Amino acid sequence: MTRVLIAGLGNMGFSHALAHHHHPDVQIAGLVNRSGRVDDPDLADYPAYSDFETALAETNPDLVVIATYSDSHADYACAAMEAGAHVFVEKPLATNVADARRVVETAIRLNRKLVVGYILRHHPSWVRLIAEARNLGGPYVFRLNLNQQSNGAEWETHKALMQTTSPIVDCGVHYVDVMCQITDARPVRVHGMGLRLSDEIAPDMYNYGQFQVVFNDGSVGWYEAGWGPMMSETAFFVKDIVSPNGSVSITDGNKGASADIDGHTKVGGLLVHTPQGDHTIDMPGEPGHQELCDAEQGYMLRAIAEDIDLTRHMNDAVQSLAICLAADESIRTGQPVSFEEQAT
Repeated sequence: MTRVLIAGLGNMGFSHALAHHHHPDVQIAGLVNRSGRVDDPDLADYPAYSDFETALAETNPDLVVIATYSDSHADYACAAMEAGAHVFVEKPLATNVADARRVVETAIRLNRKLVVGYILRHHPSWVRLIAEARNLGGPYVFRLNLNQQSNGAEWETHKALMQTTSPIVDCGVHYVDVMCQITDARPVRVHGMGLRLSDEIAPDMYNYGQFQVVFNDGSVGWYEAGWGPMMSETAFFVKDIVSPNGSVSITDGNKGASADIDGHTKVGGLLVHTPQGDHTIDMPGEPGHQELCDAEQGYMLRAIAEDIDLTRHMNDAVQSLAICLAADESIRTGQPVSFEEQAT
């Protein structure tokens, strides 16, 4: 029986907690949130804490799931591994590259399993998209975006996230990870631009951004993300990968509200185009958000039980974060960033 401590009970943390609540081989040792109180009937009987360090010391977990705000990810992950636990940490792995490397180095030094919450890696439709793109062969043009017209509670959540992390970093790491899985190449330089479109966020934060990245195999990528009630829902969900031999695109995807969390992973169907002709791939019965969180945590448990080699996964997590942080730096400074010269 694996003892699990879950830190953070927002949208992702709550879903991860439910995944472990329903898993027959898991015992939830404790839950951590700001109030130290859990009212949900499924989780109310588990020990609740308001302090992570106290919970870690008192529960002695085998696995710690970290779904707090980004600025605590690195320190919590390292503390958990030093205490003897394996770690699942929501994306982004850290808020700077040096801390991300520190987490990976700690996992290697202590022989702990470290999985980062790249939910698309566990979605069969996105796995198929990546496979189809790789089958075409590079170099590639990546055209990816996710703009969210958020209002009410969704906008409040986005404003809270922007106290520490921009949309480009928070969302971008998912899609840059997709780029990295397809190219197997290293980034060379990044160009970014963005704009603060609301007086409700800090003067030094922006809620719309886009960037271009150049890889050393010649591939180029574009990513765009915006949050807020002012965002357009026209062409908010573009997922398009082009190569000299054709292209693969998500054709159905999210046709509903742009801030709908289930819609962010939905593919529906793929269009594969080559000069010889087009064909579509239907992807029926796609998993929803909770099913994907169940799959993520199932993979985490298998990684521990089967001693899965996570070296590539950890390296990709650092690289995708580094690209997004370079984009963030470019947006803030107005200058392109050489990947090798990126500040850590």
